[in-house]
Amino acid sequence: MTHRTPPSGFLVALVAALFVALPASAQEFFPLTNPADPGIQDEEEIGELIFRGALEIEPDEQEIGGISGLEWHEGKFHAVSDDGRWLTIVPDDINRRLVDVAAMEIGPLLDTDGDEMKDKARADAEAIARLPSGEWLIAFEREQRIWRYSDYRAAPIATEDRAAILLEQASGNNGIEALAGFEDGFLACGEWVGSDRPNCVRVTGSSASLFHLPAPEGIAEAGGVPTDAACKADGTCYVLFRSYRPEEGNRAAIVEVADGVPPKTLAVLRPPMKLDNFEGLALREQSGKTYLYLFSDDNFRNCAEDDAPGCQRTLLMKFEVKSDAPPPPPAAATVADDYETTLVVIETELGDITVALETERAPITAANFLRYAAEDRFDGTVFYRSMKLDRDPQPNGLIQGGTQQDPDRILPGIEHEPTSETGLSHTNGALSMAMGNPGTANGDFSIMLQDQTGLDARPDSDNPMWRNGYAVFGYVVDGMDVVAQIHARPGDPDKGEGVMKGQMLADPVTIIDVRPAEQAD
Repeated sequence: MTHRTPPSGFLVALVAALFVALPASAQEFFPLTNPADPGIQDEEEIGELIFRGALEIEPDEQEIGGISGLEWHEGKFHAVSDDGRWLTIVPDDINRRLVDVAAMEIGPLLDTDGDEMKDKARADAEAIARLPSGEWLIAFEREQRIWRYSDYRAAPIATEDRAAILLEQASGNNGIEALAGFEDGFLACGEWVGSDRPNCVRVTGSSASLFHLPAPEGIAEAGGVPTDAACKADGTCYVLFRSYRPEEGNRAAIVEVADGVPPKTLAVLRPPMKLDNFEGLALREQSGKTYLYLFSDDNFRNCAEDDAPGCQRTLLMKFEVKSDAPPPPPAAATVADDYETTLVVIETELGDITVALETERAPITAANFLRYAAEDRFDGTVFYRSMKLDRDPQPNGLIQGGTQQDPDRILPGIEHEPTSETGLSHTNGALSMAMGNPGTANGDFSIMLQDQTGLDARPDSDNPMWRNGYAVFGYVVDGMDVVAQIHARPGDPDKGEGVMKGQMLADPVTIIDVRPAEQAD
């Protein structure tokens, strides 16, 4: 079902900030999108990639289409289309999964005179890249060239000549399709393969080195050619290949290219996957993880407008590059030393978590926790929930554990101590009581990973839940690595209700003992 979705709550301010001082000819809007089914499951592994969601963007009134180049910068995609327009796209990700597009902008690319380009031969933009200097490169085919921009919404400032030795190989509709910048240069590749002529150039400073990048096995036999690229700052690049045969449709492949190292194929995508004409690739690095986004060019024959044979779609797909390196755990909290606290050790099957309970600033809640510990009511309970938030820094969210309303363990609910009165806050490492209404908190608690200050009390709110907030009563001072390990455990997709569905751990972590720190072994 087609939907036009406003941005999720935490994106509202971001989207508002992005829509400031746009050129008069630019248009801002929320696009029509549909969930896409590429024929693979969420988190399914394909080669060295992990699938993280896909969606389809309809042409809408703005006639979105022809997207042929992609770049990630400052929280959004920057793209060009082969009818001479630029676009920006703000993705909406939840728990690392691409779920929607929150907002788009679109406007015309200008020529050296500052005029819009109406002629297809002059306006056919195929690739875009941002350089570390802050300048942008845009490659055009048919009238083969690369222009340099200080701002791609304005007129170009120069012609980029360092890739001229590759442009000499281009012809007609086979021009520079892939551009990507890195710390001291850029990579460019043309839409052709064959050992008789190089198809890529690596530009470093004032030097340019031509080389031939063959299509990898699995797409070479289908006529695969480079269609875009994305690079890390260190010069490690990823090149997208695309092929099309009428009898089978599209294939795609991603190849890792680094100077002095043989190319490495990360993945080949092929039927029966439901693919399309992928011509855009963007790289996003977030908290130690690398994500690759693929965008397809519908050639302005979109199936949403005419579902005839040969129609195409504008697809956006997200993949995570596999890595064995977990993100670093959050640092332990620093507790103010001018208030009285009590150190307690939460011993789990994964290790110890040491917390400083705020016995002076949150005396009722801290005393409740200490009573549960003294009476061994936590012993043998579990951390059972992990809420994972897809925002920096990572890992981000909270874990929850405790008595889970076990009648043999719980004590009567306690008086609520809102953060507006205690002066405490749901910052990184904070312990907070789980509850329904004020006065119902008993033996379940959460630990924050990164700041979650939206859980603090908001006395001026009309909503009783947010007016009261949740009660912070301590902070982790050692063992955030253990908290991160618990948080990283996978959830059971079938457990939990409402917003907590999928957050219940498939393999809960046992709390062995909770005791004062001086009693620790």
